[in-house]
Formats: sequence, C-alpha cells, structure tokens
Amino acid sequence: MKRTALGLVAIGSIAALGLGSSADAANIRSATPAANGVLAVAPATYAGQMASAAKAADGTAKAIGLGPKEKLVVKSVMTDRDGTTHTRYDRTYGGLPVIGGDLIVRREAAGRIVDTIWNVNAKVSLAGSLAAGDDAKAKANAVKHAAGKKQNGHAIRGAKATKTSKAVYLHEDGTSTLVTAVQTEGIADDQTPSTLVVWVDSASGNVVSSDQKVKAGSGKGIYVGNVSLSTTSSGGSYQLKNPSTGNYSTDLNQATTGNGAQFTDADDVWGTGTNSNRQSAAVDAQYGADATFGYYKNVLGRNGIWNNGSGARSRVHYGNSYVNAFWDGTQMTYGDGSGNASPLTELDVAAHEMSHGVTENTANLNYSGDAGGLNEATSDIFGTAVEWNANLASDTPDYYMGELININGNGTPLRYMDKPSRDGRSYDCWSTAVSSADPHYSSGPLNHWYYLASEGSGAKTINGQSYNSPTCSGAAAVTGAGHTNIEKVWYRTLSTKLTSGSNYKSAREGAINSAIELYGASSATCTAVEKAFDAIAVPKGTATCSGGTTPPPTGGELVTNGGFESGTTGWTGTSGPITNNSGQAAHGGTWKMWLGGNGKTTSENESQSVTIPSTSTAATLTYWVHVDSAETTTSSQYDKATVTVTPSGGSASTVASYSNLNKATGYKQVTVDLTAYKGKTITLKFSATEDSSLQTSFVFDDVSIKA
Repeated sequence: MKRTALGLVAIGSIAALGLGSSADAANIRSATPAANGVLAVAPATYAGQMASAAKAADGTAKAIGLGPKEKLVVKSVMTDRDGTTHTRYDRTYGGLPVIGGDLIVRREAAGRIVDTIWNVNAKVSLAGSLAAGDDAKAKANAVKHAAGKKQNGHAIRGAKATKTSKAVYLHEDGTSTLVTAVQTEGIADDQTPSTLVVWVDSASGNVVSSDQKVKAGSGKGIYVGNVSLSTTSSGGSYQLKNPSTGNYSTDLNQATTGNGAQFTDADDVWGTGTNSNRQSAAVDAQYGADATFGYYKNVLGRNGIWNNGSGARSRVHYGNSYVNAFWDGTQMTYGDGSGNASPLTELDVAAHEMSHGVTENTANLNYSGDAGGLNEATSDIFGTAVEWNANLASDTPDYYMGELININGNGTPLRYMDKPSRDGRSYDCWSTAVSSADPHYSSGPLNHWYYLASEGSGAKTINGQSYNSPTCSGAAAVTGAGHTNIEKVWYRTLSTKLTSGSNYKSAREGAINSAIELYGASSATCTAVEKAFDAIAVPKGTATCSGGTTPPPTGGELVTNGGFESGTTGWTGTSGPITNNSGQAAHGGTWKMWLGGNGKTTSENESQSVTIPSTSTAATLTYWVHVDSAETTTSSQYDKATVTVTPSGGSASTVASYSNLNKATGYKQVTVDLTAYKGKTITLKFSATEDSSLQTSFVFDDVSIKA
C-alpha cells in the first residue's frame, strides 16, 4: 500500500504532501422507551435478530391487520436491555414498495406486540395492473419537476432520469396510488449534488411528490468560504457525513493515531471561517472530498476512489503543527500547519490527496523514478481540475498548487504548472536526470505538459493570473485545447494505459493514443497533447496524431471501439445502451454498454462481427461486467443477460449469463477462449431482458478479442 501526501517531506513510508419523510403525526402513538435504554449487540447477534424478524414478518403482518397482498420487509431491529424490541419495517404491495408504508412494531421480551407506530395507519388497496403507466412520460415529467426544484436555495441543473421503478404511494388520507418512481440526478448551482426521487402518478402522469436524498447543510470554511454541505441527520443532531457519497470528516484533536471523532452539530451550520473554530477546517476537507467525488463521477465517469461508490474519511487536526497532508490507502489526513494556524485543507490539496487513491486503484504508479513523478503530477493535475470544476469565488481557479495555505510564508504557491522551476526545485523539462529526483520535483514535466496542452505556451493572463510557459530545447509553440479535454485524456491514460512502472515515454504513448480514442487523430486535442510532450522534451515514440484518422487496432485486437468511447461506432443493436450517462460508471473512460436499468419489460442487445484469422494460435475474448439491481430476492432470476458467440452459418453459443442474483459492487473481468473459432467470422452479442418491475442494470465495458 502506498501512503502518499502532497509533497514536502518523506516520513517513513508516508510520502508527504510536498510540503515537503415526515411521519403522519396524527397516526403515530409514542411508545415509552424502556428505562434501561437500548442494548448494544454484537454484529453476529444483530444479524440473527434481523433474520428472526424477517422469518416472523408474515405473521406480524397478519397480527397488525395488513391486507393479503401486503408484506413487511425488515429494515432494522433495536433491542432494549429488558428485551423489548423495536422492529422497523417497510411495506410492499404485490411485490412493489409502498412509499409511506413504513412502521415500527414494539414487542415485549416474551414476543407479545405491545405497540405499532404507523406512518400511515391504513391498508393498501389498488385496482388494475401493477405494471400500468407510460414510463417515458413519467421520466419527462420527473425531469421537468426536478428542473423547477431548488436544493438549499440553489437551482438544480442538468437533471437526468437515471432509474425508474413501480411503487405504491400511500397518502396521508389512507388512499393509495400506483406511481412510477423516477430517480433524477443533477447538481445545484452551488455544486451540491442532487438525487431527487420523483413519484409520478402512473395513470395521469402528474407528479405526486418528490424527495431529495441529499440533505444539504451549510458551512463556512477557512478557504472555501460559505458553501452548502450534504450532511446526515442522526439522533437529533447532524453529522458531517454525506449520505450520497459516503465521505465523512473526523477530528483527531492533534492526535496522530486513531480515526478521530465524528464531527456533529446541532443546527447543521458548520464552522465560522476562522481557525479558532475546529469545524472550519473540517468544512474545507468535507467540501473538498465531495467536490472531488463529484468531479470524478460527473466529469470522468468514475464512481469514487474505488469506483464502487464508496466514500472515504477525512481526518483533520492531525498532530501538532504538522505541516502536511497525506493519503494512506484508505483516508485523507490534514495537519494544521505551522503553529497550528494554517490547516492544509485547501480545495486543490484535498483533491490532490483523494486523487492519490484513484491512482492507487488504477495504474498504481510506483512512488519512485519516472513513475513517482507521474504519480505526484496526476494528483496535481486532478487537484487543479477539481478547483476549476468547483469555480469558487473564494478560491479562484488557477494553475498553481496550494496557493492559499501559504506554506512558504511569503504568499507563494507550493507548485507552479506553467513553469515548475519557479519553485526552485522542480523540473520544467524531461531528461534522464528526472527519474532520480524526489517525486514532488520529478512531477514538474508532466505538470508543465498539462498546462501547455490546456492553455498553450507563451505569456497570457487567465482568471487574473499572469503565466508565461516556455517550451524546452527549442520546441515549437503549443496551442492549448482546454483543460477539460486534457483532463479526460490524462484520466483515460491513467486508467487504461499506464502500469506501476510506467515512465514519461509510456505516458506520451498512452496520452496520444487516449486522445485519438477520445477525440480523433486529426483533432486539436490530439495535436495539443502531442505538441505539449514535444515541448517538455519527451522523445517521440510510435504514437502520432498526424495520420488524420484513427489507426487500426494493434496487438491483434479485432474488436472495433471495444471501450465504447466512440459511441456506437462498430456496434449494431438497440438504440440507447451505448451511453456516457453517469447513472452507471464506466470501467474505463466515460462510455460503456448499459443494458437494462429500465425497471419495465424490455429487451436490449448490441453486437459486432469479427473474423478470427485462420493463422491464429489462440483467440481470447475479455470484457468487464458490473451488475446492479433493485431486486431484493435471493432466489429468483427476474432479469437476465447473456453473452453469445455465433459463427457465420452456425448456431449461437452462450459463453456467459447473468441475472439480478449476480448484483455486486464494482466490475469483474471475464475471459473466454475463442480459439475454436479461428478462421471463422463470428458475431459477438450482448443481450438483456427485464421483467415488469424493479430494474437490473448489466453494464459491459472494455470488450476485447485478441488473436
């Protein structure tokens, strides 16, 4: 495990920063809690209690008078010291979730029900088909509704419908409506993510209600200023924990070990913007982690550090006058700076540290030699990228690192990207000497490349800052292609082209090929990428943008556009599955083949024909697959997908099959031997079918056949 920080000093194995639903009150009866309180139980004991409650759920449903089509689904069990249990249930009707149907059943130790707390004390009753309704109309109306909502006073932009399913809405008056639940994803003007679930009447298409899953608080950080924060309500107070990303912040209180104490607050207003308030630094760190998560997900299509949607902890107030910040493989940690007066929680620093985690879980670049410089520069690049994406008035985007933390004591930044040598230690140009330098200084050439490819060479003023970026060894001037394009190129390079020991030469090859794949060989972006490597003196390799068209696959690759970054190029089938929709993360890049995920009866497929040479000694199909499902069954296959191979004139052979039972976090790589098909033209086909309710998504990416 690499432990990497922003970059001042190396401390042991830690490479430092470079500093070196509201309830229906009329229907709820309050249960008097047991005087001896709730009993904490071991995880295994709790699992047993949940299992017992689930086993008894049908009997409980009858005991409290639910209808024949209604069932209870156990959500949690709390046990008092005297044995009284408080079991929280959700309801289903005909297999559909009942919105507003939740309730709590209190039992004494002997098992007798002594109280039921209802959200709405009514039976569910519906007439007609549970699959009725126009989902397309529901999606459109839900998106329109989301566009008119505000999140913490800020308009929601770019709302998209990402998931649909059928549900029953139980109104406060006890009536029931069949609805289409549409989950929309967007982002508020202040960068707060929005996950708005909109329930649309399946018969009329009218919006019944909606719920914002991201609960936004507010805070004032030392560097980020006044910002909105997504927090978690818990036990009458709030936690500095984002329920959408899972990111959370803790206070080490100058300790150097342990996880720290979870930040809590009574009114969900955090920090004062001053260092004297301990929450202020945590506001910076929390905002930084969430902004970085959002950038990777919404711009680059990566679902967090591990690409599985999991968040990470940010520990603040580490040590005494600790002038650094670091990533240790699981979390971000920030010192308070010299005299504990300047916490190292500036936005680009936070994004820098979190990006070390992304590097560790992609290329896993070594922390020495050229690879060490590439590793550090990657964090600088994406730290800068997050700052540009956030576009805060309190932290104007620029091409400097750590300009607000005043690490040098004279107001100068930690690192400069237009001319890295301005710090007195970093390299502007690549040479064989770079590999022996500290990674924070050998990062210079790639940082320089990023600036040149983004903005071009020469003198210019950007966002009020003056830059003057040179080229090395008399190289030609560079015209920039915009930082967003270059960031996408570098992320693709990092995630699909580099390995742990990659050097600057392999970075050049990978970036040019990534630019070709994303934008085309004749694009301005490809030219900028190539010319910028010329300008930092990295020797030419075989990759070039001069051809004007994308070169044919190398290394025996037979699949066209297997990573789907060129859209539907090379593939035929149903319209829609090949997409860059952020509702499901790609394995690499931003595009993937997303079959299913509709929550209604559908069939989708995509296929491509290839010819395996008769001279091949071996032929191998590989692909990555991720299955996500709203189905809760552990025994029935409701939604299915297959991968088939059909030789010309022959019969289809299923080489892999999946269902809702295969749901899991992350991607899994699959390898299939196709040697038996050498000398034949085959059709590779990915197909999926869904039943009438509850979505299952079958996501395929980075498909390859090599022979």
